[in-house]
Amino acid sequence: MAWPIITDPYFYAVTIPAVLLLGVSKSGFGAGFGSLAVPMMALAVTVPQAAAILMPVLLVMDILGMTAFRKDFDLKLLKFLIPCGLVGVVIGALLFRVLDSATVAGIVGVFTLLFLAQRLLFPPKVDSAPPPKWLGAILTATAGFTSFIAHAGGPPINAYVIPLKMSPVKFTATMAFFFFVINLAKWIPYAWLGLLDTRNMATSLVLVPIAPIGVLVGVKLARRISPVLFYRLVYWGMFLTGVKLVWDAIK
Repeated sequence: MAWPIITDPYFYAVTIPAVLLLGVSKSGFGAGFGSLAVPMMALAVTVPQAAAILMPVLLVMDILGMTAFRKDFDLKLLKFLIPCGLVGVVIGALLFRVLDSATVAGIVGVFTLLFLAQRLLFPPKVDSAPPPKWLGAILTATAGFTSFIAHAGGPPINAYVIPLKMSPVKFTATMAFFFFVINLAKWIPYAWLGLLDTRNMATSLVLVPIAPIGVLVGVKLARRISPVLFYRLVYWGMFLTGVKLVWDAIK
């Protein structure tokens, strides 16, 4: 009789570091690195299967993140971001079987690298205006879409929220609540698409105990790190994510 979980040691060799990295990213510290989780797992399983396995893990991480930063989020900003993100989730659900995951990865990667290039070549001034809301709506919907396809919603929404110059704690808290809603909204479409099968969910339960470790490490660091270093690490995370996603698309 076949085991109800994945037993391949190579799968866990790449997945456990991916889950730890995702946990640190979910806490806000190193935001952007979390988008590497699915590409890392895709070394052992398909992208849709990797995304499905991470669903319960993400739920635990989101709850831990919200609990840690429950008093620090920006409610006004969330009221704007969440509806836009949900639009992206709906689009992702409708196009999931049509779009190739490598194509989506490439689009996200190129967009991420272009954003970073713009920030480096034309650094914002101290008194520069925040991005317009119409751009924020597009970027946030894109985040919902890429989050549905490959849990890679961080880079697009970071491109809008980073220029708002929030404190590390408020940034982290707002992203924690935003992605909790977005990830929760993905459960019904994932089930509809047949991704939440017994083997994927049983494998996910094996990985769930690892989730708090990365989150707790990240929470401690996010509360102690200086804003300058925090956003520098965010940029590095986005750079590595962008390069990895583009590389996956080219392959």
